[in-house]
Amino acid sequence: MSQNFSDSILNWYQNNKRDLPWRDTDDPYHIWVSEIMLQQTRVDTVIPYYHRFIEAFPTVYKLAQANQQQVLKCWEGLGYYSRGRNLHQAAQTVVELFSGEVPTTYEKITSLKGIGPYTAAAILSIAFQKNYAVVDGNVIRVITRYFGIRDDIRKSTTKKLVQDHVDELIPENQPGDFNQAVMELGALICKPQNPECEKCPVSAHCIAFSRVETESIPYKSAVKKVPHHHIAVGLILNKNNELLIALRPNDSMLGGLWEFPGGKNENNESLKDTVQRELKEELEVDVEVFDKYRDLKHAYSHFKITLHAYWCRILNGVPRPKTSQKLKWVSLDEIREFPFPKANKTLIDSLKKLDDQNLSRFLKR
Repeated sequence: MSQNFSDSILNWYQNNKRDLPWRDTDDPYHIWVSEIMLQQTRVDTVIPYYHRFIEAFPTVYKLAQANQQQVLKCWEGLGYYSRGRNLHQAAQTVVELFSGEVPTTYEKITSLKGIGPYTAAAILSIAFQKNYAVVDGNVIRVITRYFGIRDDIRKSTTKKLVQDHVDELIPENQPGDFNQAVMELGALICKPQNPECEKCPVSAHCIAFSRVETESIPYKSAVKKVPHHHIAVGLILNKNNELLIALRPNDSMLGGLWEFPGGKNENNESLKDTVQRELKEELEVDVEVFDKYRDLKHAYSHFKITLHAYWCRILNGVPRPKTSQKLKWVSLDEIREFPFPKANKTLIDSLKKLDDQNLSRFLKR
């Protein structure tokens, strides 16, 4: 069965694989970058970011020499920013400890920041043809259907069972192509809904297909309701029409990115009160809160937010970075140089449409 599965899926892959930029290179660094970007992110989303990143940092040396703000600006909009920070730090480690060569052993490559078992297996198999099998969502779907595994895929025991099956199936002579073939099959044919089983190269031996269970396999238990938070921030202008922005701590979510100061709305608190309280706690200033500028909705992996932005003016105090790395006054022309989370970036894009006259009217209240 193993040989038939491997041969069938490899033949299918050679004739049906997508033309993706990281498949046109054997550079381990480029393959590494693509694998980090592809974590929890769709291929179509990654492609332009991959091109932009490789153009900015074509070698591991260029990435290691860059500063964090340059890296995060290039990563801006891709999300899961710890990936970018970790990649940058790992590149520095590769230059310092491995003479600029991406490690070729599992022990050494997993010592790099941001590289776990899946990413290590992907890089080692694709870039170095090492016999490590990968398991991601696409692989889990293909294997659970093929072997008729009905267990909850959220459980570690189920993932271990899938890993064991793939370890047995992977051919020693083409591990990289095999890993990509299984993932490609899951992405193009063995899809979560309405899989195209008639086009599948291994459907003849697929248990879920033979038992008409492709809609119930894989089984994933329900998750808790995603929480929703209201975040209120202050758009603080000075007399030069500059806005105050804050740099988030590196060890926090969205670390190393800039933001407008503010925070989470608490129970029985108005949004304006939230802005006043948060700015007092974060900046040690008292502010007057004017009209709301706009609301924005955004979803993260485990929660959702509505961002409420209010125009503010400082009444007392000089802003100090109590909870951030640093503060900076920037013009709307300068603000584009700094990396921001997506919700803040959307807010900035709308602010750029305001001219000095529109901004100044908020200062004259």
